[in-house]
Amino acid sequence: MKRETTAPLPLHTRILIGLVVGVVGGSLSRLLFGEHPLLHSLTTYVTEPIGRLFLRLIFMVVIPLLFSALALGVAGLGEVRTLGRIGLKTFLYSLTVTGISVIIGLTLVNLFRPGAHLTPETRASLQHATATPVPPPPTASNENPVLRTLMAIVPDNPLRAAVQGEMLAVMFFSLMVGIGIAMSPRAKVEPFINVLEGLYEVVMRLIEIAMRMAPYAVAALLFTLTARFGASVMKPLLAYIAVVLGGLGLHLVVTYSVIVRYCGMRPGFFFRQINEVMTTAFSTSSSNATLPTALRVTQDKLRVPRDIASFVLTLGSTANQNGTALFEGVTILFLAQFYGVELTLGAQALVVLVSVLAGIGTAGVPGGSLPLMVPILQSVGVPGEGIGIILGVDRILDMSRTVLNVTGDVTAAVYVAHSEGRLPLTPDTKG
Repeated sequence: MKRETTAPLPLHTRILIGLVVGVVGGSLSRLLFGEHPLLHSLTTYVTEPIGRLFLRLIFMVVIPLLFSALALGVAGLGEVRTLGRIGLKTFLYSLTVTGISVIIGLTLVNLFRPGAHLTPETRASLQHATATPVPPPPTASNENPVLRTLMAIVPDNPLRAAVQGEMLAVMFFSLMVGIGIAMSPRAKVEPFINVLEGLYEVVMRLIEIAMRMAPYAVAALLFTLTARFGASVMKPLLAYIAVVLGGLGLHLVVTYSVIVRYCGMRPGFFFRQINEVMTTAFSTSSSNATLPTALRVTQDKLRVPRDIASFVLTLGSTANQNGTALFEGVTILFLAQFYGVELTLGAQALVVLVSVLAGIGTAGVPGGSLPLMVPILQSVGVPGEGIGIILGVDRILDMSRTVLNVTGDVTAAVYVAHSEGRLPLTPDTKG
């Protein structure tokens, strides 16, 4: 008799199970055993090392991922020279709307401060528990702060910047390499592009290997947190989820509605026609996987010309990551609040900038934004290990921000077609 085999649970389901196991197990352990030495030994020598090992596997690939993803992302804009006006409009649109999304997120996180509701004792313990302590604020200097920031961004030695963890400098160098590739004759730089694409593929496979450990790492990380500090440490996390989803919903409903109405199309009609695209994006959590559906719907239902739809949607699946940029901005400020790191308006402006830039190099696959957030966190003085705090709830946020990313791509195609006078409107579609 043939035995039936059941399919393994999807990774996101196992991560959510790990989240529940970690929170419930840690909370019960805290309730039953309090400060017992055995519980302390369990968190110190078992669960915390498991969580840290996973995070180190992620950190291990940050530099090669950052370099290859950003360089390739910018190099892909070389097509702007061919498509000229359409390419420039698409790029400027993406920068502007992505910037708006980040500002919405930062406004909400400053207004509601989801990470600020911790006791000073808990916050001090969290800082002590991280592998990378929060650096002290910079000492006073007579050097102009704008000049100092520029000197920190532009590296005199990119290799030394990478070794010393100067991530803004690494990002700038990666962007400049991408610009150099885009401006060079394709035949001459093709071998280098192949090397970068190979490096990118290798890094993505390594991340896939690391993510197999994610369910156990999430359980271990959250068990450690709740066993040491109790379930109250989860309250800021729930508030953080609400702020992210609120920001994504606000940008989706308000910003995109204003844009399509400006283009002469009724928002209700627009959202009804792309319902299939949004559903596919939510279920796959991947802009790349949704691209074929988005192309078909944009051309057939919204009547965007094929050449515009193909260019804008393909470029947008990498460079127009509104939801990812909003998520990154909120997460950075949330973790800064969580660890008690106060960010000035200048530092928050820097968060806006690097979140938009990081969106250019974010992979259009599930969880593709997590590794790229580590250098942004470290650049503003937040421990990179803090990313583990939001890892357990990232799946639902990933699904939601992918909807915003893909909807933003379709909105960009409608805008560009309208600006070119090539968007056919009927009485049913007009706003």
